[in-house]
Amino acid sequence: MSGIIGSKLNIRGSGLVAKLGTDGQVLTSAGAGKSAVYEDLAGGISWQSVVTGSTMTAVAGNGYPINTTSNTCTITLPASASAGDEIVFTDYARNWATNKIIIDSNGLNYQGDDDTFTVEYTTDGQSLHIVYADATKGWIPINDDDVTDVPSKGNDNGIFGYGDTGSDVSLTNIVSNVGVVASDVTGVGTARRALSACEYGTDKGIFGYGYTSTHQSMTNLVNNSGVVASDVSGVGTARESAAACSYGEDKGIFGYGAGSSGGTAITNLVSNSGVVASDTSGVGTTRHSLAATQYSTDKGIFGYGNTGSVTAITNLVSNVGVVATDTSGVGTARRSLEACSYGGDKGIFGYGNSGSRTAITNLVSNVGVVATDTSGVGTARETLAATQYGGDKGIFGYGDTGSRVSMTNLVSNAGVVASDTTGVGSARQKLAACSYN
Repeated sequence: MSGIIGSKLNIRGSGLVAKLGTDGQVLTSAGAGKSAVYEDLAGGISWQSVVTGSTMTAVAGNGYPINTTSNTCTITLPASASAGDEIVFTDYARNWATNKIIIDSNGLNYQGDDDTFTVEYTTDGQSLHIVYADATKGWIPINDDDVTDVPSKGNDNGIFGYGDTGSDVSLTNIVSNVGVVASDVTGVGTARRALSACEYGTDKGIFGYGYTSTHQSMTNLVNNSGVVASDVSGVGTARESAAACSYGEDKGIFGYGAGSSGGTAITNLVSNSGVVASDTSGVGTTRHSLAATQYSTDKGIFGYGNTGSVTAITNLVSNVGVVATDTSGVGTARRSLEACSYGGDKGIFGYGNSGSRTAITNLVSNVGVVATDTSGVGTARETLAATQYGGDKGIFGYGDTGSRVSMTNLVSNAGVVASDTTGVGSARQKLAACSYN
């Protein structure tokens, strides 16, 4: 039947009536003893009623039409499975690009990765047919409608880099997939402070801009093993105290900051091969000492900062890198804070200086809405850095408490900030961080 394309076919026999859609999918069935809305012509799949909830638990051998018109749906797979078990999911309302499905593999592997990874499907009209192989590979998609999208998962590792220890440095510290910070790695590239960093190409990172004795626009690429490359000649306006985040799932953006002529709102896009573009005219309020993070897997948000006084305004970044006008600020206005993603599709702003140092945080939803203040956890500080790690968690690290520190605070995949972890590596401030895989 898979060869029938571009027509509708009615199949009758033994009391069964099935209509095959233009893409070869069975749309309806009815007949003696048949109550299912859907039936798999290949046999073995029992189609269930349309799912509209935000959560569901799947059973092997079943097919599920998932209607995400009103909400994202998190699907929990069986806690145990045998080789050959199959489950099918299909986009009932062609709305997964707006409200995705999230697969929780419930302790088993998915395509060889453990269930700490975020697995998402975000294509309108998509159908997903998975089969359990073995303990090594776990559940494997055997059909996803031949779309180009793949499940989205965050990067495993992070890297803190550069900063001010009393003098400018270029040393780095790797963050493992369980949030453990490694000792100093000898620096590569020009030592500098007040720079920014973000991801690109899905599994690599880039440090950019900053200040030495003058403002800089140079960059340093980070490969997917965490190795920092030598300086790349700068593109765009040299500046410090900008912010950066990823967008479009595989690209990045540097934005705002302070140059030799003062604050700016210009941005510079980063391609999925790590090439920095020339200046894009600024949108929103000119400022510096702000932060930025990815949210919703393919969008970004700049927030807070110093306009001459502290502010809480934010600017959303679309999945094609377009920065939106100002959104009225939520939470305590402050500068010199940091931000990172967590939970696969959300973000968190944390710490900073509102007139005094603080440890408060503000969560960012998967639609870019900033929440009110969450009481601070850990030591209040400013000029720190933050990055994702472990696929769906985050870490704040280093900074200035009145003196330079190397302490860190882990962020769970639910956005909960942990108490201080004793620092590893050189205490410093005005550094940057990003993730890699």
